[in-house]
Amino acid sequence: MKKLSLFAGAAAIALSVLMAGGGFAQGQPQTITKVDVLQVSTGFRASKVIGADVVNGANESIGKIDDVIIASDGKAPYAVLSIGGFLGMGARLIAVPYDSLRVVEKKIMLPGASKEQLKALPEFRYASN
Repeated sequence: MKKLSLFAGAAAIALSVLMAGGGFAQGQPQTITKVDVLQVSTGFRASKVIGADVVNGANESIGKIDDVIIASDGKAPYAVLSIGGFLGMGARLIAVPYDSLRVVEKKIMLPGASKEQLKALPEFRYASN
């Protein structure tokens, strides 16, 4: 009889925790932000940007977009550029803030950049997860 009342008591406590809700809630509730879908639809899809040539202000080819990465804080996207090399051999990767790129007459530009300046930037390497 003692075991039965102990079991019933434990069940009642567990049930009251579940019924109270919030006992298992974590963090703050998320809110969904309404976006302007028309504005978003005129943007650039990552699948179309990756592989695109990048030119400087003098219309010289300075690399290709190898990837687009969203920072771990979710705020700042970066463009990973493949620079140098020939026919894909010997190229190296660098990262630039995505907002430093400009689209002018359907060309992706990195104004003021030269091949020499880009070669001086630290090499980008993907994190191994």
